[in-house]
Amino acid sequence: MAAPSSTPAGPHAVPVSRWLPGMLGLAAIWGSSFLFIKVGVSALHPLYVAFGRVASGAVALLLVLAVLRQGLPRDRVLWLHNAFIGVVGTVLPFSLFAFGERHIDSLLAGIWNSTTPLIVLPMAVLVFRTEHLTVRRTVGLTLGFVGALVILGIWHGADGTSVAGQLMCLAAACCYGVAIPYTKRFIAPRPESGLVMSTCQLLVASVVLAVAAPLITGTVPHPDALPWQVVASVLLLGAVGTGFAFIVNMRNIRLVGASTASMVTYIIPVFAVLVGVLVLDEHLTWYQPVGAGIVLAGVAVSQGLLSRRPSALALTDGAAAPTEACSATGPVD
Repeated sequence: MAAPSSTPAGPHAVPVSRWLPGMLGLAAIWGSSFLFIKVGVSALHPLYVAFGRVASGAVALLLVLAVLRQGLPRDRVLWLHNAFIGVVGTVLPFSLFAFGERHIDSLLAGIWNSTTPLIVLPMAVLVFRTEHLTVRRTVGLTLGFVGALVILGIWHGADGTSVAGQLMCLAAACCYGVAIPYTKRFIAPRPESGLVMSTCQLLVASVVLAVAAPLITGTVPHPDALPWQVVASVLLLGAVGTGFAFIVNMRNIRLVGASTASMVTYIIPVFAVLVGVLVLDEHLTWYQPVGAGIVLAGVAVSQGLLSRRPSALALTDGAAAPTEACSATGPVD
């Protein structure tokens, strides 16, 4: 989760052909995560989907650490900080998105993930005091709130399980909203690499879910009895959506800088919708993409992306999009 120590090159100093494919690939990976979650919960309890995701992600990052000959930290305080992020920024949102997708389409979960930056801002301002509230950011937050109401289709009234599923996805975004400014304050200043920090967080999350999942569900699934599509989806969620995506994410930050790399947040919902429609034959209601557009406009305003000097507030997965700090979860879930 630590930002690269060297100053990344600006987007104008690096040819578009070098960084754009990586950004689009990252958006495709994180946008497809919601599809894999949907397939996973078709035969697995959401807690086991989350466990398989963090465990395979931890294994992938441990392999990378072994290749790079990097070790895990021994600082107990640092492990406590990473444990907090591992629970609040990984276990809870991964589980909530999985529970939510039992009730709503994957594309709608992807849309709700785009609200994360708007939740990060008030937490960073009011709780962690890493940002300051301005008129521009207040306008952005207001736009985002309106967009969230539009996505919900609030004028239709309560719609049982659908609303419950959407609120679970919103709660997952709120978890990211706590984890990101916490990371910026307590973890990002550390000298350890983002790869090391993310590995710690996934290891903690794996242990927590390995204990919690069987206790809460009362069952232990047998992989041999699961459809291969479910097993493959869960493994891809972790190994590719967390492990490989993290490497691509770090490369993007080093090539074009944190602010430009965070633009992936705007592309993820597009891929989530495309994959949901084309692969799962899901359907959009007109107000859902309209609401998503309003939310993203609010993000753009609050981040100052429409002005000449954009701010560098951290965005976010499935997982946590990067600006000044990197996350194991990504801006997707």
